[in-house]
Amino acid sequence: MVRTLECTLCGAEHEAERLHGVSPCCSKPLYPRYDLTALRSTFTPRALRKREPSLWRYAEVLPMRDVANRITLGEGYTPMLPAPRLARELGVTNLWIKDEGQNPTGSFKARGLVMAIARARELGVREVAIPSAGNAGSATAAYAAAGGLSAHVVVPRDTPRPIVEEMRALGADVELIDGLITDAAVRVAAGAKEHGWFDLSTLKEPYRVEGKKTMGYELFEQFNGKLPDAIVYPTGGGTGLVGMWKAFAEMQELGWIGPERPKMFCVQAEGCAPIVRAWEQDTQFAEPWQNAHTYAAGLRVPRAIGDFLILQGIRESGGAAITVSDDQMRAAVQLMGRTTGIFAAPEGGATAAVVPLLVERGYLKRDEEIVLFNTGSGLKYVSA
Repeated sequence: MVRTLECTLCGAEHEAERLHGVSPCCSKPLYPRYDLTALRSTFTPRALRKREPSLWRYAEVLPMRDVANRITLGEGYTPMLPAPRLARELGVTNLWIKDEGQNPTGSFKARGLVMAIARARELGVREVAIPSAGNAGSATAAYAAAGGLSAHVVVPRDTPRPIVEEMRALGADVELIDGLITDAAVRVAAGAKEHGWFDLSTLKEPYRVEGKKTMGYELFEQFNGKLPDAIVYPTGGGTGLVGMWKAFAEMQELGWIGPERPKMFCVQAEGCAPIVRAWEQDTQFAEPWQNAHTYAAGLRVPRAIGDFLILQGIRESGGAAITVSDDQMRAAVQLMGRTTGIFAAPEGGATAAVVPLLVERGYLKRDEEIVLFNTGSGLKYVSA
């Protein structure tokens, strides 16, 4: 149960039982905070053993007040799959794939949107809206339908056709626009102001990050009570990366782990790499990327409101941010498919493509335990 909401920039606390977007003080993301000290004796790894295999197994560190207000389509607790043949091809020895494509609607977006929509409904929201590159729109449509809410989704016109049809089949009001996800965000903001829609944009409300952070808790369980040496994560808005970083801090406060952390590696497309540029220039915030282009729709995010949180996690962990080309992604999707049986989304392919580069540049050792996040199913992109 959430105790308070904390501004991620200045640390000011805000009332948790009111509906919030960004922090009223700094217009930055809000983080839900819990009484972790009080949970140390009861919320333990042992306590999880007989719980349901979904993200709701971590209920004590999730924001819902009433169990009756939960929504679920079976999200979370996705498999951690060893990939020895892919590892050999990439020149490493200990490689796993966290296959988020096995979530409802085929992507990791299910984690964040189930939490955002369930909590918004608990606080009285009945109509939600989201700008999306595709998969977040699908998840919004699905969980709004499951929870009895109306959903408005605005996406670029070149969003892969299977995703557009999925959103429409799930009952969402879908608007196609010329432009990028940032242009879609402008349309959603206008609709929220005019019609009272609740805006579910990445990190512009407090609860998507809470669903995404469950990936960090699952890593701990699936690695038998420890964390891997390195995480390679495809980064658009970055909620998954910052969510896991938040989870690791919570786990330390709960007494599950010590100060050790995986190295966090952010991979972006050459045609849209604001986080990589900011990391290379050692700045706190990332300037918007002009003329963003890549076939990996989830990586075509020119501006991330959580930029400073992404960069903080990368730097504090001793990780790095690096780009790959669309051609490298395409080749890596094929490589991952024939060596693992996983049909990865382009974003998942990007994580495999970057591994040899990270080894070559000295960021990764060949024998380190490495987890690649495949954030979605390649089936969603068959028309791209």
